[in-house]
Amino acid sequence: MDFWRLIGFAQTSFYSHQESLPLRTKASKTTTLLDLCKSVTPPCWMNPLLFNCHLQTCWTALTRQNPLVYYKRAILTAEDPAFEGTFTVDFVVPPFEDVDPALPPRTTYVTQDVLESLGKDDDRPMLVMLHGLSGGSHEVYLRHVLDPLFKDGWEACVVNARGCARSKITSDFLFNARATWDIRQVVKWLREIFPRRPLFGIGFSLGGNILVNYLGEEGCHCLLQAAVVCSNPWNLDVASIGLQNSWLGLHLYSRAMGANLKNLFELHVKQMSRNPRINIDKVRSITYLHEFDRELQCSTWGYPTEGAYYRDASSCDALLAVRIPLFAIHAEDDPVAVKEAVPYQEIQHNAFTVLCTTRLGGHLGWFESGAGRWFAKPAIQFLKEMAFTIDPAGCRHERHIRASQEEKSSNGDRAFDPMRRRLRTHAP
Repeated sequence: MDFWRLIGFAQTSFYSHQESLPLRTKASKTTTLLDLCKSVTPPCWMNPLLFNCHLQTCWTALTRQNPLVYYKRAILTAEDPAFEGTFTVDFVVPPFEDVDPALPPRTTYVTQDVLESLGKDDDRPMLVMLHGLSGGSHEVYLRHVLDPLFKDGWEACVVNARGCARSKITSDFLFNARATWDIRQVVKWLREIFPRRPLFGIGFSLGGNILVNYLGEEGCHCLLQAAVVCSNPWNLDVASIGLQNSWLGLHLYSRAMGANLKNLFELHVKQMSRNPRINIDKVRSITYLHEFDRELQCSTWGYPTEGAYYRDASSCDALLAVRIPLFAIHAEDDPVAVKEAVPYQEIQHNAFTVLCTTRLGGHLGWFESGAGRWFAKPAIQFLKEMAFTIDPAGCRHERHIRASQEEKSSNGDRAFDPMRRRLRTHAP
């Protein structure tokens, strides 16, 4: 163990296109996406007592209270008939005293009159957030970003994956790693009811994978202004193999995630049993994450193996089609979203993306001495800079120029399509 790790310092490294995306500020100054990301990233000092990836990762389970964030929950009905059913969106609101024991802490349902009055003409920035595997708006890592932004005047909401955060499902399927249909509907809806608000996105772990897939699918037409992803597993096939190839990966992390998903399945087993493809007994017999994906996700979505599902759902290729500024934050020692799954070359091929890695941090850890989480600092500051300092018109102009250049340089049928997919994710 080196000296710097002993005192809690984690070196940061940056990866980007050699000609990073040019940005223009509202004061008519120029910079680049890489320089902006570097400027918002402070030195990474971790709690020296949490000196390895496992301590950083597992400490999350012991810190579930602060900061406190309050939500009003809305239930939306899917517009795409291929993905019928309902899902929930939790809006961040000022503190209140009401309690609903059927929902996560500090969460109650929004009333219809409040929901109908949401359409406002303000121009406050709004953040759309996606949580990690089997999580929800109650997760503490997520609240470390939401709390300071909301106190600074931002609006925000969390799109809960179907069946998560004590939400009920009305379809015969849960979420999956390609589930971009709900965030697509939410972003369109938010643009309609808040036409003047700049919209931003952030995704954690599996939510980061879903977010990058969504950004790639939308390409130049994306309604978000910029986005951040933290601890994205990127290449799900490689990440799964990495988990299975280590004792702790298999018996600690994969087992824990498998158990969480099995518990989630049991909460919705009545609805899930309507799907004739699903063998309830086989799902109940699983132990590890990849077994759950084999027995439930493959059966639900028609994949022959979990490997086929992982390759189709991975966001490492979708990254190449992203056309808004994207800041990715990743710990090199992440035991879940392993370093081997990070698409370094693809990031260096796309001027719209920048990756910041830290030598220490674990999976969604980055615990500092005290109660802070380091990742929240660069993520929050990047979003603020994109909202208040950078001129969005310059980004829109740049992506249309690059789209035109790509169209001219494409080689007909031999051109690579980063968004080729087996599973359709939205109406044609």
